[in-house]
Amino acid sequence: MILQALHDLAQRESLVDDPDFEPRPVAWIIRISETGEPLGIIGTHSLLPSGGKRKPKRVAKMFRIPRRPTGKSGIKAPPGFLVENAKYVFGLPTQDKAFSAEEGEEKSRWFRDLVTECAEATHDKGARAVVQLLNRVAADRHSLKLPEDCRSNDLFAFQFVGDEDLLVHDRPNVRAWWKDQRKSVPESESNKHTCLVTGASVGETGLFELIKKLPGGTPSGVALVSFNKGAFESYGWKGNDNAPISRDAAEACATALNRLLDPRYPNPRAPEQSLPQRSLRLSSNTAVCYWSARDTGDEFCSVFGGLLEGNPETVKNLYRSIWYGKAPEIEDASAFYALTLSGTQGRASVRDWFESTVARVARNLALHFGDLNIVRNTPKGKGFNPPAGFPITTLLESLAPRGDREQIPGHFVSQLVESALRGSPYPYVLLQRAVERTRAEIGRQNASGVDGYRTKVRSDARAALIKAVLNRRKQQMPEIMHYKEVSPDMDPNNSSEGYTLGRLMAVLERIQQEAIPSANATVVDRFFSGASAAPKTVFVRLLKNARHHVAKGKDDNTRAGFVFRLDRIIDELASRFDPSKNGFPAHLDLDQQGLFILGYHQMRKWLWMSKEERNQWEMNHPDAPGQYIWSKQNE
Repeated sequence: MILQALHDLAQRESLVDDPDFEPRPVAWIIRISETGEPLGIIGTHSLLPSGGKRKPKRVAKMFRIPRRPTGKSGIKAPPGFLVENAKYVFGLPTQDKAFSAEEGEEKSRWFRDLVTECAEATHDKGARAVVQLLNRVAADRHSLKLPEDCRSNDLFAFQFVGDEDLLVHDRPNVRAWWKDQRKSVPESESNKHTCLVTGASVGETGLFELIKKLPGGTPSGVALVSFNKGAFESYGWKGNDNAPISRDAAEACATALNRLLDPRYPNPRAPEQSLPQRSLRLSSNTAVCYWSARDTGDEFCSVFGGLLEGNPETVKNLYRSIWYGKAPEIEDASAFYALTLSGTQGRASVRDWFESTVARVARNLALHFGDLNIVRNTPKGKGFNPPAGFPITTLLESLAPRGDREQIPGHFVSQLVESALRGSPYPYVLLQRAVERTRAEIGRQNASGVDGYRTKVRSDARAALIKAVLNRRKQQMPEIMHYKEVSPDMDPNNSSEGYTLGRLMAVLERIQQEAIPSANATVVDRFFSGASAAPKTVFVRLLKNARHHVAKGKDDNTRAGFVFRLDRIIDELASRFDPSKNGFPAHLDLDQQGLFILGYHQMRKWLWMSKEERNQWEMNHPDAPGQYIWSKQNE
C-alpha cells in the first residue's frame, strides 16, 4: 500500500508527467561556441535565507535534467546524460575530493561516449559542440580550469551559444533522442513478474531509484527497495526480483518520496515555485512524511507539520484549537498517510506506516495535545512564548541527555508519532525513559542562564509526556490501573501514593528554601531519586528535618504566615499514610514513580503561583481542603 499511495501522489501532483526528466540542482553552466570553445563557466547559486543566527545557505538553481539511470543489480549505474559532476564530465578532481588520473579518464570516457552517440545520431549543433569541448579537454586536461569553490557533487550542464534560456539537453533533437533511448523494452512472453504497484507485466527488475535528503542516509541517496545480500532474498529470487516493480512505477514512487523529503521541491506546474513541505525531521536519522490522497486534504497537510513542530506561524486559526485539546470541525474523509523513515546502512528503513482520514487524524491530534496539557514551571518571557501544545521535537529532547535528541533511538521517535496519530496508548518505555531523565536532571532545575532555562523546558515536556502515558494507560486498563487520572494542574484530592508523596516533596523543598534561602543543595537535589523509588527510607528523615525548618521559618516574622500554611499542608499530606498501616510505602512501582514526578511538578507550580493564578485555581477547585484555600475571602 505504501508504494501505491506514493505512485498516486506522483500522478496527482504531476511529478512524472515527463518521466524522462527530473528536477535536480545544477551548480554550473558551461557556455560553449559552435566550435566547442569554452566561453565561461557560470554559477547558478543563490543565498537561501536561514532562521536565527545561521548564515544564509548557498544553493544551486533547480533544472529539469535527463533522468539519471539506476543501473541493474550488481552493475554500476552509467553516468548521467549531458549533466554530471566534474569527475564524469572532465575527469578532473575538485578541491574536496581527489582521485587517480586513470579513474578520471575512465569516467570521462564513459560520459563522452554517450554524448558522442547522441551527436552522431541527431547531428545537433549543440551536441556536436559539447563533444568537441570534451575531446579537447580529454586531450589536454589542463586546458580547462574548474571554479575554486566547485565541489565533487556539483552538477555541470552545457549551454550552446545563442540559446539564452535553453540548455543543450533541452534542445529539441537532443531531447527527442534521449526519450527514444528511454523507451521501455517490449515485454516478451518470458516475463515472469507482475508489478506490485500497477499490475503490469515486468521483465527484468532493475534497481529502485535512490531516495535523497533522508536523515541518516548517504548524500548520494538510499534505496527504499533493495535486495543486495543473500539474507534478504527468498524463494529463489535474485536481487529486486523479490519485489518486482516496473521501471515507470519505481521512478514515480521514488520521485514522490524525494518530493516529500525535499523542503523545496520544484512545482512541475510552476517551476519557479516550490511545492508545500510535506515532511518533518524528528532526529538525526528519522523523518516523517505525510500527505493526503485528495486535494481537499491539502489544507490540513499544510498545517500538520506546524502542529507537530509547535510553529504558530504556519498553523491557521481553524486548527489552533488542536493545541488546546479541542478537535476542529473537520469532516474531510479523504485518506491521510504518514510514513516514518530512518536512513541506515545505505537503505531506507520503514519505521511506521499510517493510514487514516484527515478528520480522524485531526481528532487524534487534539486528544494527543489534550493529554499533554499540564501546568508549566518554566517562566514566561525571555523568548519563551510557546503555543499550548508541546512540539514533538521538544518531547524527544526531554528524553535525551542535555536535550540532544540525536541520541534518541529511532523506534522511540516513530512510536511517539504513531501514538499521536492513532490515538493509541503511548509506549510504556517512554515512561521509563522520562523517569530516568527526570532523576538525572532534577539537580539542574534551579540553574540559571541558558542551560537552566532549557532544563526547565525539558522538565515541563517530560511531565507532560508522563501524564499522557499514565492517563492513557488508565483509560485503557481502568480495572488494573489503581490510580486517579491526572489533571493538568495540581489536584489536592488525588490520593495516589506516588502523587501525594511527590507533592509532599515539593512542600518540603519550599519549607527548606524559606528557612535556609542560601542552601547550596536542596532536599530535592539530595534525596529526590531515593524518595521517588523507596520513600519509606527517605521521608521519615525528611519530616524530622522539616520540623527544624518550620521552627526556623516561624522565627522570621516576614515568613511566619507562609511557613505556617506550608506546615499545615505537610500535616495533611503526611496524615494520608497511617502509621498503623506501615506508613509510607517501602517501594513505588514505575507508574507510581511517574505519579511522584507529576505530584512534585504540579505542587511546585502551585507553591509559586501569583495571586491572580491562585485565585483562579481556588475558583476551579471549590472542593479543595481548607489547607489549600489561601485567598483573603476564604481565610
